[in-house]
Amino acid sequence: MVIKPKIRGFICTNAHPVGCAEHVKEQIEYVKAQGPIENGPKNVLVIGASTGYGLATRITATFGSGANTLGIFFEKEGTEKRTGSAGWYNSAAFHEEASKAGVWAKSINGDAFSDEIKAKTIEAIKADMGKIDLVIYSLASPRRTDPKTGEVHTSTLKPIGQEITTKNLNTSKRIIDSVTVEAANEDEIANTIKVMGGEDWELWLEALNEANVLADNFKTTAYTYIGKELTWPIYGHATIGKAKEDLDRATAAIKTLTADINGEAYVSSLNAVVTQASSAIPIMPLYISALFKVMKEDGTYEGTIEQIDSLFRENLYGNTPRFDADGHLFQNYKELEDDVQQRIQKVWDIVDTDSIDELTDYIGYHNEFLRLFGFGIDHVNYEDDVSPVADIEHMI
Repeated sequence: MVIKPKIRGFICTNAHPVGCAEHVKEQIEYVKAQGPIENGPKNVLVIGASTGYGLATRITATFGSGANTLGIFFEKEGTEKRTGSAGWYNSAAFHEEASKAGVWAKSINGDAFSDEIKAKTIEAIKADMGKIDLVIYSLASPRRTDPKTGEVHTSTLKPIGQEITTKNLNTSKRIIDSVTVEAANEDEIANTIKVMGGEDWELWLEALNEANVLADNFKTTAYTYIGKELTWPIYGHATIGKAKEDLDRATAAIKTLTADINGEAYVSSLNAVVTQASSAIPIMPLYISALFKVMKEDGTYEGTIEQIDSLFRENLYGNTPRFDADGHLFQNYKELEDDVQQRIQKVWDIVDTDSIDELTDYIGYHNEFLRLFGFGIDHVNYEDDVSPVADIEHMI
């Protein structure tokens, strides 16, 4: 099969297995080039391990710290007639490289919100890993089925209080237009907290703690994006923001729950990057395109692998971790510098359709979007006939 990108709106409906594998290898080589992580983790559970920051975490733990990793994800396998999801191909490539390196790795494909997958995970940990010293929570899902009630909750991307109209980069038409988003009602706010808040993270830690598979002095962190004034109307001060606030509640609950084994729980505040999730959020494509322009000019741009590698070395396992005013591990400090934000605001105020390429790095944004699905990768011949079927070693 010759596989070319099929883009619909803000999503790509297919993926390239060879391109995804090359993208994974690039990230592995970056981590290896930084050298070993001093005092890094040895047994790591990554919940949401197949794309974006979760995948970068698994790569960093494996190839920076030599850690055993168990990855949880919900991905689609390819068939002879249809490609699988990018996360499936990423995971297949990761497993192949981990096997070559002689590092233990297994994966579970299923609904991480379910009690069934939590039980299956604990069984695997007891059988093969002993105790976990790092738990990463990096799920991004538009909906969640409550394991206790069976009710399906769906998240929304809406402001709170009143509707907003804001400048927008329409990636389908490649124009600058405006978008109006109505205000969320109370049910929509509550449902978004249910899906994207800290409840499931807390349930995972409760289950792991009860099963006695957490090591003394273990660490856990959930990933978040907070942003600043430009993104607050649809992000920080919106339904997503309320969900992110619930992560802080869960952090305190997890610390109390695991106090007897000196558990450490944090929220990690990370950079805005191109992910399948961020591409769907109004404001973010234009904001990220402007951010890329400014940070690349400064030489401070970091993608997912650079962010996570630095998070491990500077914060999670560094001697002098950096915290923001709310007590989060502060990894996106370069993005939130006043000078950077002021220059992004200047671009935002004057950019129009004719000046997208001059004032922003939309080309870089679009390239990163394609790379998520294995397209636009150097050294990959996209005219080649490739099989969309890829096996993942060591699936449980």
